[in-house]
Formats: sequence, C-alpha cells, structure tokens
Amino acid sequence: MDLIGAYPGSFIVTDKVADEISYPDQKNRYETALSLRYLVQQKIDDPIEVEEFLRLDLKYGQHLGAGELSAIAVALNRNYLLAIDDNRAVRDVLREIGFSDRPNRIIRTQDIVVELIERNFLTLKEAELIKVDWETNHRFKLKTSSFRELLYGTSRAE
Repeated sequence: MDLIGAYPGSFIVTDKVADEISYPDQKNRYETALSLRYLVQQKIDDPIEVEEFLRLDLKYGQHLGAGELSAIAVALNRNYLLAIDDNRAVRDVLREIGFSDRPNRIIRTQDIVVELIERNFLTLKEAELIKVDWETNHRFKLKTSSFRELLYGTSRAE
C-alpha cells in the first residue's frame, strides 16, 4: 500500500472489491490505506454503473468476481484507468468489450512499480527485492523475470 500511496495518482476501490478482501492482514493494510487516503472506497450506486455491472455479471460472472466486474463497470463509465492484474480478465473479458483495445487505460502492479522507479521513489534493486517478496510470501508472480527487463527491455545483470 505504500507503493500505491507514493503513486502520482489516486485510486478508488469499489465496495464490491473491498468485500472480497478476506484475510485479516490484507484487511488491516486496506483499512490503513483508506485512513491514509491512499485509496478511496466508493459504493457502486450510479444507475449506469449498476446496469453495466449487472450486464457484465450475466455474461462473465462465472469467470470473474464481483470486484473485478465492478471495477470494470466503473472504469468504463467514468473513463478511468483500470487497475487490474487478473490476466484472464485482461485477455478475455476486456478484449471482448473493447477495453483492452485501449492499453493505456489499463494499469497493472508492474506499471506502478516501474513508474515509481522512473520517479526515483524506488531503486531497481528495491523493486527486485519487492518482486521476490511477492513471489515468496504472497503468491503474487509477475509475468516478467525482472523490472530491469520492463525498464530497459533486457534481463541483463546490473
């Protein structure tokens, strides 16, 4: 959450995304991020977003959770960036609804880290250590072998 707090933009989280947070440590980090205003939680009650969410749920609810579907509905309606790491959503659902045709409208965790490296908030070495921690302790694996590869198009050693 510190990385999200350092990112030069704001993040909203739908109530349905928040409902999917089930682990106590993740819930604590989320609540802290809300209190620090790194994130803002919003209820989906705009009729257009509710309708889009229901339409998406009917078609894709067997593949994606309410959190992902609500985030997609909000991003579509408000023309916001969509922060999502769900590869199936990006590959299948977002392509089918035309959202993935706008790759500059999708932001992933790796994009946030790269931006923070470029802004000198993180060093490349710190980012690589975070990546190892995610893979080792949080079951979160990026498709890239290193942030160096994302930054420079190569995986050469420093």
